[in-house]
Amino acid sequence: MENILNEIGIENYIFLSIILFCIGIFGVLYRRNAIIVFMSIEIMLNAVNLLFVAFSTYHQDAQGQVFVFFSMAVAAAEVAVGLAILVSIFKNTGMITIDNLKNLKG
Repeated sequence: MENILNEIGIENYIFLSIILFCIGIFGVLYRRNAIIVFMSIEIMLNAVNLLFVAFSTYHQDAQGQVFVFFSMAVAAAEVAVGLAILVSIFKNTGMITIDNLKNLKG
């Protein structure tokens, strides 16, 4: 059975990862809603994870896939903490736009 990576080509995985990463950068830089910024950061992390898995498969080494597993666990914890902070901010201010978060400084 031929490896699916050889069938599709690693260049396509790299190209898809670059597109996803650029979409994430665009979301972080140009959007003002904090939830969309968190989602954009997650898209960037998933783009990097896609590259780790692609190169891990290409080199026939499982270390990249193990790193992706731990990276996804850390990302899930980050999302849980980030959403808890956002819910707390929304309770206090009634909005979660990034421009209004500057008022939280002491």
